[in-house]
Amino acid sequence: MCLLGFLVWVMRKQNIIRAFCFVVFFSIGATAMYISIICGELVGRYHKSQLLKAKQEGTTRLKSLNVDYDALLQQLRKDPNLVKRVAPAVLGTEPADANTIYPKATAEQLAAVRRALMEDLSETTNAKKGVWEPSHKVVEPMIPDWLDRCGEPRRRIILFLAGAFLILISFVWFGRVKEVDQKGVKEISQRE
Repeated sequence: MCLLGFLVWVMRKQNIIRAFCFVVFFSIGATAMYISIICGELVGRYHKSQLLKAKQEGTTRLKSLNVDYDALLQQLRKDPNLVKRVAPAVLGTEPADANTIYPKATAEQLAAVRRALMEDLSETTNAKKGVWEPSHKVVEPMIPDWLDRCGEPRRRIILFLAGAFLILISFVWFGRVKEVDQKGVKEISQRE
């Protein structure tokens, strides 16, 4: 009877260990297969989220431009002479007032001044804090390295096969155990 109790206790311990190993191997295998299957969709998700951010930035810039143009239109409605003062600078026409001296600046000179101002603004502390962004570049999506590596077709196939192999191992080595014939165990315990 003592041997039978010991064998039952050992079988329970083995079943717990087998069940734990089965869960671990099966989970890792299923996760590997799932990642290999859904990897393309995850990469697409990162690209779409980056496009969404870029579109939202563009919308925000357009809204700020609309506000600026609305303010300019309000000023034009209040002061009709503003058009006469702003038109030569905006349209590039010669000024109509003969008594006023206007600076003669070429497009190249203005571009050089703009670049210098942008460089100065990008070196200030406010630019480092994110207050000023001198250029609005579309940044490539930040895809995690593991996802980038998994996206390669050869590695996706290897990952899928490794997951399938782990699932197969979990069923073969850690699956159900054949039930021990209780009569045989009782006969062994009675002989002793």
